[in-house]
This record gives sequence, C-alpha cells and structure tokens, in this order.
Amino acid sequence: MEHTTIAVRGMSCSHCVMTVERGLGQLPGVKRVAVDLEAQTVTISHEGAAPGDDKLRAAIDDMGYEYGRRL
Repeated sequence: MEHTTIAVRGMSCSHCVMTVERGLGQLPGVKRVAVDLEAQTVTISHEGAAPGDDKLRAAIDDMGYEYGRRL
C-alpha cells in the first residue's frame, strides 16, 4: 500500500474530518484516509497509483475545502 499526503485548508472540526474521510474514501483505489486537523493535512492510503491532482482537487472543492498541494 502506498501513501500520499496533501494539504487541505478549511478543516476545523470532527464533522470536517468525517466529511473529508468519507468523500476521499470514495475515490477509486483509496483504502484509507487520515485527517490531521492541526497540520491541515490529509494522508491517503491507496493501492497502485494515487488519485490524480484533478480528482483530488475536484473532490475537495466539492466538499467546500481548499486543496493546497501534495506534500
């Protein structure tokens, strides 16, 4: 399993965590999503290639948060 960490701005509470974990967890190949509110990061565990930046950005934007960058 591989891991990709991205910066996501705008998350502030447990509801944000659940929203992001559920939303990104539905992307193809994603097995687990872990949110770090303090660091404003999301680590995605996936099989094979990570979801593309376009898919990540679209999913995060749709949830109302701001995609920062891959770390």
